[in-house]
Amino acid sequence: MSDITEQIPAFLRELLTAEYPTEAERIVRGYVRRPVTLRANSLKATAEEVACELTRMGLPFERVPWYEDAFLLGGAPGALAESALFREGKIYLQSLSSMLPPLYLAPAAGENLLDMTAAPGGKTTQLAALSGGKALITACEKDGIRFDRLKFNLMRQGAGRVNAMQADAAKLDAFLRFDKILLDAPCSGSGTLVAGEPSKISQTLIENSARMQKTLLKKGLSLLKKGGKLLYSTCSVLKEENESAVEFALAAGATLLPLRPPEGLPLLPGAEGTITVCPDGKFEGFFLAMLQK
Repeated sequence: MSDITEQIPAFLRELLTAEYPTEAERIVRGYVRRPVTLRANSLKATAEEVACELTRMGLPFERVPWYEDAFLLGGAPGALAESALFREGKIYLQSLSSMLPPLYLAPAAGENLLDMTAAPGGKTTQLAALSGGKALITACEKDGIRFDRLKFNLMRQGAGRVNAMQADAAKLDAFLRFDKILLDAPCSGSGTLVAGEPSKISQTLIENSARMQKTLLKKGLSLLKKGGKLLYSTCSVLKEENESAVEFALAAGATLLPLRPPEGLPLLPGAEGTITVCPDGKFEGFFLAMLQK
């Protein structure tokens, strides 16, 4: 295979080849550095205002057809971090793949939502923006440093109706109930590797992640109201962390609600009704499944 393939850990190449016999090389070739992507924070600015400011700054961009608030930047956007757009929370730097879970969860005004592993806050603040700031969101993060980052981003983005809790979501009080839950589960990151850059991925990390994912899934399903929805996602392309977790949830009594991918999304074969995004020059590898209690 190519040089880029040789930069990926051998055990991961073997796993990918076993799980995706005809797609493994395509996945590995997608482990590249991607352009900066961002979304307009509709709590503070419209997409058109952001587009005008990016143009004024001389930063070329593409719009994303399946999400009007998303932008893919061209060139080297070095000035962006010093811009008023960034400082005032009118934009949020976020990968395109990670914008998908909140879009599918589709929060509405008045709904009670839980983001089980919320830091650093990209999806939490997107949920707030998608609801027009009118959903009541509880955002959990157990790590102190990451929790501080979450609180900072919530403040900067103007997500005032988010209740941030420094807590392990797996240990939340059993009496709590939510209309919708986002479980963007801790994972191996097998969809986000960049060839030649350091990575902590290992077989042990994959196995530990899979155990934690099932623990969080079990808890999340118990906290859903009857008929409520849980969006499960990872930034992994490995079946042990994805399809196996869905099978666990189905065995626990959940129902799988089929998801339809937007046109143009690079896909990998997976369980019917779920979405597995193939890493490429624009997208991180990602997995999504919608479960209903």
